[in-house]
Amino acid sequence: MDASYRRSGAGGGGGSAPRTVEDIYKDYRGRRSAILRALTNDVEEFYGQCDPDKENLCLYGYANEAWEVALPAEEVPTELPEPALGINFARDGMKRSDWLALVAVHSDSWLVSVAFYYAARLTRSDRKRLFGMMNDLATVYEVISEMRQSKERDRSVGIDNSGRHKLPAKHAREAPPPPRVESNAREADEGYDEDDGDHSETLCGTCGGIYSAEEFWIGCDVCERWYHGKCVKITPAKADSIKQYKCPSCSSKRPRQQ
Repeated sequence: MDASYRRSGAGGGGGSAPRTVEDIYKDYRGRRSAILRALTNDVEEFYGQCDPDKENLCLYGYANEAWEVALPAEEVPTELPEPALGINFARDGMKRSDWLALVAVHSDSWLVSVAFYYAARLTRSDRKRLFGMMNDLATVYEVISEMRQSKERDRSVGIDNSGRHKLPAKHAREAPPPPRVESNAREADEGYDEDDGDHSETLCGTCGGIYSAEEFWIGCDVCERWYHGKCVKITPAKADSIKQYKCPSCSSKRPRQQ
């Protein structure tokens, strides 16, 4: 993506800045969906692009729901508020889930700043209405935190309610935690329901298949992604003997040179 595209954020088409409450809200939702995709569905690609050995990097989300890790704008002042600078530097110095949560918080701040940069010329009542519409959606941090808490809750108990054989808490269980990201990070206008226990958007990290209660799943203790047991050649019996499961991708990574 060229610089003009990145800075203008005009990926939704037309190239003109949003001017109405509805247009600004649409721009906000598109950018938010892009950030959510980077931190969830595309998290492995995002993580890989945030190399600490590179220069200061930023996470950009665009109105067309595309995301990009790139260097910050060089012009001063910038055409739009810029996202947090240097997110890559903290990547290897923090627990992965904590780092993603930190990126999420800074991304929420950036999303609001862009929206209210566009809203500066609106009336007070229109700005209030815009904020209300934005506030009806969960923040990026709330989505990431809910996913993380769901995984931690499920990892703390590996209980078969019927009292039969129990699987290791950190590895295999029938139901992976319910993520809060809709398909392609799109949300319905009704907003976010924290009590939604739907597992339908849990995807296998190998084949991309959607969760089914009829199949055995296992979670990686390193990247926290979920896999069909058959895709990674792990059976329930084999999972019993595993103290810490690493998926094929994490197992093949070499330790970082000091």
